[in-house]
Amino acid sequence: MNTESLQPALLVDPAQRIFKVARRNFVAPEIYEAEKQLIFDRSWLYLGHSSELPKPGDYISRSVAGRSILFTRDSKGQLRALLNTCPHRGAQVCRERKGNAKSFQCFYHGWVFGSDGKLRSQPGEESYPEGFKGRDTSNMQAVPRYESYRDFNFVSFDRDIIPLVEYLGGAREYLDVICDQTDAGMSIVAGSQEYSIRANWKLLTENSIDGYHAMTTHASYFDILMNTTDNMSAGTGGGFGYDLGNGHAVLEYGAPWGRPVAQWIPGWGDAGKSEISRIYGNLVQQYGKERADRIALKNRNLFIFPNLVINDIMALTVRTYFPMAPDYMVINAWALAPNDETAWARKYRLNNFLEFLGPGGFATPDDAEALEHCQRGFKNSKEAQWNDISKGMGKDKPSHNDELQMRAFWTQWNKQMFPAPLPRIKDVAA
Repeated sequence: MNTESLQPALLVDPAQRIFKVARRNFVAPEIYEAEKQLIFDRSWLYLGHSSELPKPGDYISRSVAGRSILFTRDSKGQLRALLNTCPHRGAQVCRERKGNAKSFQCFYHGWVFGSDGKLRSQPGEESYPEGFKGRDTSNMQAVPRYESYRDFNFVSFDRDIIPLVEYLGGAREYLDVICDQTDAGMSIVAGSQEYSIRANWKLLTENSIDGYHAMTTHASYFDILMNTTDNMSAGTGGGFGYDLGNGHAVLEYGAPWGRPVAQWIPGWGDAGKSEISRIYGNLVQQYGKERADRIALKNRNLFIFPNLVINDIMALTVRTYFPMAPDYMVINAWALAPNDETAWARKYRLNNFLEFLGPGGFATPDDAEALEHCQRGFKNSKEAQWNDISKGMGKDKPSHNDELQMRAFWTQWNKQMFPAPLPRIKDVAA
């Protein structure tokens, strides 16, 4: 018998401030296989932003939790999420990544479907019974559940999952803060980043809401900031981590970098100062000073369980990641920006996006290296069995560089993976 599989996934004892995660959760093939069913098949998963499909007939094909999904805006302007598979013999109907089309034709036998997924025609139609095209089973099938919030579109493969607005829980407040940067709406900037990391997907979850690693892992970036932000005095002021329920979490904090909405730094010069003052004035007029300061001067690393990260920091990034193996994941990231942003602000937003968050930037290569080294270290998991994420445990108000956020994720992960009660700490040696 594999005695390792009998060990708990977590060791938790609030009285002793112990919160440990078994390293086998990052390496065991059986954990990876169970996650597909118990995590990714039973959660709301980000599909895309409404702005990516501005016109009727626009479409994007994406892979979500191993499924091929066709995200379309039909001829009436309605957004739809369709399973990208022909009801005839199962071939992918749309083989292009994006475009605009009034209809889609399956290349295998030529069945034609509208942008709403309904069967329009097929060769040899006379050989099918009358009314065949009117059957629901003759159409491309919709994803079991599809809902949106503030133009963020989600799908779920669990027909019985709670509504998206309820699932988001406390994360809604932070999505609202992000989307309220402008009353003109937000849009995904054309283009995307796609890359992979040879590490377990949960390591990127932890890293995305880990304020503890920034000053050491990204020391070179902060050295540069020293020369552009008056010795890093601007915009600082600490922050806090919050458990938002249902596995979601956020860091909200001050930081020394420039934010196009709306925190100026000396490196942006007088022209930038004038532009930032204008943006900030508009926010104050619309929301009042308190909310304007929160939108403009506070940064947010927002995590929505299980695999969506929205970084509202020096740029605004939407990132998803899916596991392909216990030690391999694929990441997609997009820049989000206000529709009414000036050319000056867009330039610096995208510079920030690439400089820090891009695959070749200051942060992402550092993070990828760190996560891959963790994965290599987990080869010792039979002997060195536990990760410790107890930093800040027991505090009334944990700091942004404590580990409450990771504990929020792992608690929900464990709830879905192992719904039985956790063992008592005295039953298992820490």
